[in-house]
Amino acid sequence: MGEELMINFARATVGTLMLSAAWTGVHAQPAGPQPAEPTSAQDAATAPAAAAAAAPADEEADPNARDIIVTGSRTPKAVDKIPGAITVITPAEVQRSLTITEDNTAILAKTVPGYSESNQTLNTLGETLRGRAALYLFDGIPQSTPLRDGSRNATFTDMSIVERIEVIGGASASEGIGAAGGVINYITKRATRDGLHANIGGRFGSQGRDDSEIWGIKGDVSYKGGDFDIFAAAAYVDRGATYDARGRRIGLSASSSLADTTQKNFFLKAGYEFGESQRIEATGNYFRLASKGNYYYVAGVRPPPGTDQTTGIPDTSVRGTLLVNGQDVIRTEFNEFKQAALNYSNTDLAGGSLVATLYYARQSMRFGGENTDDRQDPLIAPIGTLVDQSEINSKKYGLRTSYTLPEFVTGLEVRLGIDAVYDNTEQRLALTDRVLVPPLKYTSFGPYAQLSYDLGPVTFTGGIRHEDGRVKVDDYNTLFRRNRAFVEGGTLKYKNDLLNGGVIARLGGGFSVFAAYSEGFTLPNVGIPLRNINTLGQTVEGIVDLQAVIFENKEIGANWRGSWGSFGGSYYRSYSKLGATLSVDPATLDFVLNRRPVRITGFDATAEIKPTPWLRFNGLYSYVKGVTSRSNNVTTPLDVQLGITNIAPEKLNLTATVLPMDDLSFSLGMDKTMDRTVRTGTTVTERTKGRTLFDATVGYRIEGVGTVSLAAENLFNKFYFLAFSQIDFFQNYFAGRGRTVTLSLRSDF
Repeated sequence: MGEELMINFARATVGTLMLSAAWTGVHAQPAGPQPAEPTSAQDAATAPAAAAAAAPADEEADPNARDIIVTGSRTPKAVDKIPGAITVITPAEVQRSLTITEDNTAILAKTVPGYSESNQTLNTLGETLRGRAALYLFDGIPQSTPLRDGSRNATFTDMSIVERIEVIGGASASEGIGAAGGVINYITKRATRDGLHANIGGRFGSQGRDDSEIWGIKGDVSYKGGDFDIFAAAAYVDRGATYDARGRRIGLSASSSLADTTQKNFFLKAGYEFGESQRIEATGNYFRLASKGNYYYVAGVRPPPGTDQTTGIPDTSVRGTLLVNGQDVIRTEFNEFKQAALNYSNTDLAGGSLVATLYYARQSMRFGGENTDDRQDPLIAPIGTLVDQSEINSKKYGLRTSYTLPEFVTGLEVRLGIDAVYDNTEQRLALTDRVLVPPLKYTSFGPYAQLSYDLGPVTFTGGIRHEDGRVKVDDYNTLFRRNRAFVEGGTLKYKNDLLNGGVIARLGGGFSVFAAYSEGFTLPNVGIPLRNINTLGQTVEGIVDLQAVIFENKEIGANWRGSWGSFGGSYYRSYSKLGATLSVDPATLDFVLNRRPVRITGFDATAEIKPTPWLRFNGLYSYVKGVTSRSNNVTTPLDVQLGITNIAPEKLNLTATVLPMDDLSFSLGMDKTMDRTVRTGTTVTERTKGRTLFDATVGYRIEGVGTVSLAAENLFNKFYFLAFSQIDFFQNYFAGRGRTVTLSLRSDF
């Protein structure tokens, strides 16, 4: 009763906000979606949360803010001195994306070259950056769980607290383990204006069908006075069902969906500056997205293998509760992320800058209920009747440090640091408390050194990071389906020296060229081979599938920036001698981890044209191709193409933004993926059909009210199948979302 009252109150509040846009008249921020500032297509080894403090909250306050990043370097670094591929999603781009959708990965797919099409669910299987898994950071703190990657780590906060997103393309060791395809760092907001300020916003969206509404209310309060500042924010989102363009309710993913969920987020950041150069800052964030349980999955009709996979009847969902023996035994599915951090910075310590961050993070992800073969156990219930839900839990403690001497000698910058982390990750079956993946206790110690030398218009960079890690696994038994095999525990040790180097030359006239080499390090999805063991006599230390994955990334690129636009392009080649890719066992429809050589090549390009002060065009293009060998323990030839679970189809995104007057803005976007045919085996051909979608926004500032925005996703209501849905996997035959229209209001006080 109390919860229903709170929901009705929140709905009434959102409704009041919307009505006030039409009838009342509080000074607000500049109008709706602004044209995006130049997106830099240069590479980097970037920096974390401490430098985020240097970025202003208002993009208009510092038009050059996008030229400075903090990911990898941990102190502010100019992107034109970093060889590599960097994309900065500016505050304006974040805001435009949020008027269209609150799907975190859909925002990345629209704005980051090399990032895959969004699955439009909580499941990010097949969502890669340059063909490999990305490392997700939140103010520099890892959200990914590479030891047991459940493909659920990309939805960990409400985007309303995000100031900007910094993306490093390509394998990198600058932020530690897990950055196989690159680093995606979400930089949060902080109080930057003197005095007390408040912001409140509401949104209401619908597909015009039963229970298709999505509504939310968000607000923040900031204060800055003297040496103290504080920023606090809260958000609540309620999502209904989603429908495809033909009006069919979209099915719920076995790995959980965004549809039919509630989401809440609480965020606090407080800082105190003392002395002439020191600052201490504490942050905390709580995020929970949970299923409402109003629907259950119903399979559609997939066409036969080898035929056009877009001609079937997509999976759907039906209102009600899936009962087991007449009882509702399913627990709520959720993503729950908690994080706390304490950051200290000193910009004048023995002639250099020190940044140190202590953090704690706890991540829990519960999946939907299944009565599949791997859930059965005759000691608990008759075969075929047992339903269970898996749950991944991870705890992380870490220390990140960086000390930078900007002028060790003339022109030479030296950066030294040590990172340490403890990560305990496990996967259990929640209803019966059985072990699916035993606790994986990972400890790592990573000292590093990085040099940057300016010689006129040329910057040379080079560095080394030593990874000294180990994974401890206790004795355990696999499940009934895997013959209850006893596995002797042990400790896996990983020691690697990871190198990077590059050069960037500024040629004048806004032109620059670069070449870069970097090595990255990650562990395979350890949980999959551990849970798949089905024979006696196995030991953790004897499983070859658990060896580390080392990536070599080579890249060349060119950039131009001028008064009327910008352009950037880069060609890259990534190779791992003992790679880690996923495939699907056709007999069990379960994951299989393949340890084979992998070579990935690709091309990224971004462009912006500003023919007038009121008109702007942005575009991005990416092409990725991956090959591997035919079987495990075979190193040559690399003649098998990687499919959709690893490599995204070619894509082209275009956006036009118009500001006919100060208080009014329009934008129109196109999101296109191409058809593709690849040979994923000696006799297997994978064909996926592309699609072309459009979205549109209009924003208007009403004096004394705020900024009202109207947006349409899938503007022309096109019916299509997601690329990942066009391969036969467990409960994944989904059509894409149909047209969704959203009205938003933002008011500042």
